[in-house]
Amino acid sequence: MRYRLFGRTGLRVSELFLGAMRFTSVEQARPIIDLYAASGGNVIDTADAYGPSEDIVGEVLAERRDQFVLASKYSLPRDRHDVNATGNHRKNLRLALESSLRRLGTDYLDIYWVHYWERHTPIEETLRALDDAVRAGKILYAGISDAPAWLVARGNTLAEWRDWSPFVGLQVPYSLLQRDIERELLPMAEAFGMTVAAWAPLAHGRLTKPAADDAVVSTVHEVAAELGATPAQVALAWTRTHSPAVHPLVGASSPEQLTDNLGALSLDLPPDAVQRLETATGFAIGFPQDFITEAMLDPDRIDGRRV
Repeated sequence: MRYRLFGRTGLRVSELFLGAMRFTSVEQARPIIDLYAASGGNVIDTADAYGPSEDIVGEVLAERRDQFVLASKYSLPRDRHDVNATGNHRKNLRLALESSLRRLGTDYLDIYWVHYWERHTPIEETLRALDDAVRAGKILYAGISDAPAWLVARGNTLAEWRDWSPFVGLQVPYSLLQRDIERELLPMAEAFGMTVAAWAPLAHGRLTKPAADDAVVSTVHEVAAELGATPAQVALAWTRTHSPAVHPLVGASSPEQLTDNLGALSLDLPPDAVQRLETATGFAIGFPQDFITEAMLDPDRIDGRRV
């Protein structure tokens, strides 16, 4: 396991992030976390909306919490009887954060993610509230999940102008079956120096199961057979080919699954395999990227012009 810096900070994070959404008991989670830690992994990602996950992670990490980069999220409804127990506004952030800290048995989070853009709270309110939490020492860094590129860019620009803590990380879905982030979100994240946590890198397991009628899945399995790897390893390795900013977020529910996932870190996909996989997706980058080409920018395309 190798490490990279989390965004434009000095915090070192492992190549593979471990998602805790599928944890259902301490007995299930402990061997998974132990294996992950023994392999060099240090980022554990949970959320207040993941059922008992925060309680489970808190118990498993009780004596070694500071050895991990612990992340959680807020935004989704916490109490159906309280209209303000949801969303990205200051009140919910404060109460959700305090609840997560209690459940995780810690007095700070390394990363606190906005779980999704709920279209109501101004981004400046959310960022200012996150900045207050950073200054209070309750979170170290802020991130945002499942939001449009323009919103994140606006937020980080405001943070720079107003000396607030910016969004350092972006959490979004990314797999061979969902490449949308290559259009705007990934370039935006790279421009701001953000780390990208790629959730559902296996497309919720679809890429690991044979499907003769799906060209992408079939190609994944063909490449895996040729390379002596598993479909999961091929799919995870592919997510890391486009940008060093991308860290796959794996949600293993057993040590065996995690062992399989970890094998992706030693798999280098040949260029021809990458091309075959991407051709199978039929993904089109779209306007304006496919409109603004090198040929279009060539000054010699204008008759008589010389530089």
